[in-house]
Amino acid sequence: MNLIEIKEAVDFLNSRGVYKVENAIILGTGLGKLADLVTNSIVIPYSEIPHFPLSTVESHSGNLILGKLENINVIIFQGRFHFYEGYSMEEIVFPVRVLKFLEVKNLFISNAAGAINLSFKKGELMLIKDHINLFPKHPLRGSNSDELGVRFPDMSDAYDGALNELVLSSAKKLNINLNQGVYISAQGPMLETPAEYRMLVKLGGDAVGMSTIPEVIAARHVGIKCCAISVLTDECDPDDLKPIDIEEIIRIAGMAEKKLIDLLLAALSGLKIL
Repeated sequence: MNLIEIKEAVDFLNSRGVYKVENAIILGTGLGKLADLVTNSIVIPYSEIPHFPLSTVESHSGNLILGKLENINVIIFQGRFHFYEGYSMEEIVFPVRVLKFLEVKNLFISNAAGAINLSFKKGELMLIKDHINLFPKHPLRGSNSDELGVRFPDMSDAYDGALNELVLSSAKKLNINLNQGVYISAQGPMLETPAEYRMLVKLGGDAVGMSTIPEVIAARHVGIKCCAISVLTDECDPDDLKPIDIEEIIRIAGMAEKKLIDLLLAALSGLKIL
């Protein structure tokens, strides 16, 4: 990992007024509209930030946004980076490492995922309780920087219990059906075969996606608390598997977006009393 590049990105963001923000949000596939609600916003394209990767996925806008939600200062990443795009794990988590030096304490992550727990339905939300990492690489491989975090970070509480309880209580107040489950990573961009879905269920998974876990590992390494929510965009029944239409997945994510936005806003508001 290159601390010089991380700090050059931090210095640039400081010069644009981005510093000492306690809360950040990474928005996943089809979930970019939360950014429209930010007040007093500063929008910085990733292309302007030194050493930032550029998102190649059509539904990821590629902007860092600083502003206020629920009168709380937030940084929003409108678009993320995926292993299947050809990025290294170090590139994927570069923005998360930048967050450490902006003094972020809480990171909320959203993604689109397929439901492999067949009691969950597309269009519903799932709070990630835990994960199973099947990526062939991870962001902590190689030499460690003690300035970022310890060599052997603990992952027993990868998804922060207090943040999860806050989101669950917010969902209850809003009458939003919020499933809880285990998220499994897949390399992508191809989706799984029926045999692979059966394997993932036997491993203990409830949903499968192509992101999130690298960012969570990096965030816990640098001491940032995480909470992650999946929008379930398809039902992965290996005995009745339908061909996937990516446009349909994006459409389902968009339909569920209001519930996710309401939930994130309520959780942010609840941070005031934590």
